[in-house]
Amino acid sequence: LIFYVINIIMFYFEEISGKKILKSSLLNGLNHFFTTRESVIKTKEPDFEKIVEDNKKDICKYLGIDEKNLIHPSQTHTSNVDIAKIGQISYPDTDGLILTNKIQAVFLNFADCTPVIIYDAENNIAAVSHAGWRGTASNIASITVQKMKEEFYSKPENLKCAIGPAISFCCYNVGEDVYRALSKTVLDFSGLYEIRQGNIYVDLKGINKRQLLESGVKPENIDVCPYCTVCNNDLFFSYRKENATTNRHSAVVKL
Repeated sequence: LIFYVINIIMFYFEEISGKKILKSSLLNGLNHFFTTRESVIKTKEPDFEKIVEDNKKDICKYLGIDEKNLIHPSQTHTSNVDIAKIGQISYPDTDGLILTNKIQAVFLNFADCTPVIIYDAENNIAAVSHAGWRGTASNIASITVQKMKEEFYSKPENLKCAIGPAISFCCYNVGEDVYRALSKTVLDFSGLYEIRQGNIYVDLKGINKRQLLESGVKPENIDVCPYCTVCNNDLFFSYRKENATTNRHSAVVKL
């Protein structure tokens, strides 16, 4: 119970042009946030296109960048992690981006899947990874940490991580194939699944947290967002609850 309260305190809302964004106080050294339904910057729905256009302008102004430098990869539920490069806007089949420059801002999009922001203050680099069940089953959070270690000599014990709004343990029921795939991703799967009335529920945020812990990240350096995209659908988008909506909330980072 105490741990849960601490997590609520560490996530807090701010606004951009009067529209809510969510931040983690653990990452205060990094310009970062999660957009909400109000500050949405990703859609394929005509009714939202003008809102997204206006929100992108407001967010770029807030970040102090040109709109061409607000970049995102083509997410396809892989475990591929790339490094953002100035002037490059296309990152096909990529579900994690590491940011090392101060010119660009990176965003990835979510609607039930788990956003993972990883920050290395010592080297001033940051990453955003998209951990749906497939990405989680492929250990994308661990792969991102490993790439930061190999490419930039990041020390896992120095990394700070925020696991953002996603479908939570309360609502994420899965089939046996998904359960089995996820159970193989960590050394200890205890406490990360439950059987309720014959249905299997898994803790996607918790699995990503444990992957980070097993990668060497310290427990006190992982902030887990308490918001569930299904339960808190008034704040965030949910693919499951909203009949495969194309609207997405985003995880945004800028050094």
